[in-house]
Amino acid sequence: MAGGKVYLVGAGPGDPGLITLKGIECLQKADLILYDGLVNPLILQHVSSEVERTCRVSEGCKNRRVLQQDEINQRLISAALEGKTVVRLKGGDPFIFGRGSEEAAALRNAGIEFEVVPGITAATAAAGYAGISVTHRAHASAVALITGHEDPTKPDSSLDYDVLAKFPGTLVFYMGLHKLERIVESLMQAGKAAETPAAVISRGTTPFQKTVQSTLSQLPEQVRQAGLVAPSLIVIGDCVSLRDQIAWFEEKPLFGLRIGITRAEEQSEPEIKRALELGAQPVLLPTIEIGPPADWEPVDAAIARLDEYQWLVFTSANGVNYFLNRLWETGYDARKLARLKIATIGPSTAEALQQFHLRADLIPDQYRAEALAAALKPLVQGKKILWAGANRGREVLQTELAEVSATVDKIVVYENHDVASWGSESLELLESGEIDWIGLSSPSIARNFSRLLTEDVRQHLGSRTRLVSISPVTTQAATDAGLQIDAEAEEYLWDGIFAAIQKHVSC
Repeated sequence: MAGGKVYLVGAGPGDPGLITLKGIECLQKADLILYDGLVNPLILQHVSSEVERTCRVSEGCKNRRVLQQDEINQRLISAALEGKTVVRLKGGDPFIFGRGSEEAAALRNAGIEFEVVPGITAATAAAGYAGISVTHRAHASAVALITGHEDPTKPDSSLDYDVLAKFPGTLVFYMGLHKLERIVESLMQAGKAAETPAAVISRGTTPFQKTVQSTLSQLPEQVRQAGLVAPSLIVIGDCVSLRDQIAWFEEKPLFGLRIGITRAEEQSEPEIKRALELGAQPVLLPTIEIGPPADWEPVDAAIARLDEYQWLVFTSANGVNYFLNRLWETGYDARKLARLKIATIGPSTAEALQQFHLRADLIPDQYRAEALAAALKPLVQGKKILWAGANRGREVLQTELAEVSATVDKIVVYENHDVASWGSESLELLESGEIDWIGLSSPSIARNFSRLLTEDVRQHLGSRTRLVSISPVTTQAATDAGLQIDAEAEEYLWDGIFAAIQKHVSC
C-alpha cells in the first residue's frame, strides 16, 4: 500500500443527522472530502478540510460538470498518492446501489489503503420517515432490496419478476421512478395482486419528503398526478398499510418550509438543529463573520486587573466563549473570577457560561440591553463593571448605568465583520423566491441583510419570502433599512423566531 488513505463513507439518505459517529470522525480528520450530489451539504457545515462536490448525473447538480465514475476513481487515487486522508462521502450506504464497491476495487488495484464506513440506506430510513415498517411480525418476515435502474450496458435484466411477485415480504425498489409503470406491469403480469398496498417516497428524510400511497395498480397514475421527483423509493407490500397509523415525519409543525438563518455561519449550529427538529430546511444566509479581535492587549490587560471590578457582563454567547478561552490561554482559570458577580443578557448566554461550569448571578426577564441595564441599576451603584463584547453594539449599558455612577469598561473580545455575499446555492434559492421565511436576530443583521439584497430579491419579500424579527429593536432597524417585517418574536431568542413562524403558519 502507498500514499494516504481513503474512507468510503455512507452519509445516509438526506437528513444530516443520520450519518454515523464513525462517519463524522472520518470527516473531521480528512484532508479532502469528495461528496456526491445526494449528500446533504449541511453535513459539511463544521468541516475545515478541502471539499469538492462530484456529480455523476446532471439532475440535482445544476451548473456543475458531470463526472464519469472513472474520473472520480482517479481523483481518489491521485489525492491518496499525494499522502492525503480522503473521504468519499456517498448518499445512503456505499455498498447498496452506490458503486462503492467499484471505487474500492479501483483503490485496491492502485495499491491505496481504504476503509468502508457503512451508512443508513434509504430502504430503512425513507420508509421509516414515511411511517412504513418494511418488516412486521404480522405482515412481512422478509424484505428485498431491488434496483429499478440496472446497468444499461447489460444485455438482459437480472430481475426475475416471477420470483419477485411471489416474494413473501416487502419489495423495495431503488431509483425506479422513471420505470415505475414497467415495474408495476411486470409484477402484476407475474401474478402480484393489483390491490397490494404500495407507495412511492420522494426525497425521503428531507423537509421536502412527499409520499404517495395507493394500490399497486393505481400507483403509477397517482404518482404522475402528484408530480413526484427523484430521488425516490418504491415500497410494495402489506406493510405499506401501516403508514395510516404511524406516519410522523410529515406532520412536523414547520414541515416543508425553507428558513433562512442569518447568524454567522460558525455560530448557527443550534438554529440549524432546531429548524430540522421542526421539519424545516435551514438555508444559511450569514450576514456577518465572527473572529478574534485584531489586538488582544486590551483584553489581556483587563484580565490582569480583574480584581478591580465587581461585575462581569456578557451580552452574547460569543463574548463568553472568546473571553473565557482567552482567560485560559493567558494562564488563568475560573478562580480568577472568584470575586466577581456575572450578568448575562439572556438564557442562551447563560448556557454558554455553564459550558465553563459557571453560573450567571443575574439574567433579566427580557433579553435586551435595556432590561439588563434596568436589572443591574440597583446592584451596581458606584461600582466598576467589565463588559466583554463585540467591536459593534449599542452603548445602552454605558449610558444607563452612568445614571447610578457605575463605570462600564468595555473590552472587545471578538469582532463582527460584514460578509460580502452569500453562497451560490443559498443565493439561487433566495433569488427564485424559494425561501419561505428569513429570521433577523439583531439590528446589525437586519441592516446587513438589507445591504446584501438585490432588487430582484426585494420583489419576493412579503409575498413568497417573509421576514421575522427577534425583537422590537430589530424590527425598527429593519424598517429603517426599508424591510417589511411580517412577524415578531415574543421571546427574544431564535426559539422565539421559530415560534413566531409557527404561530403565523398555523393561522
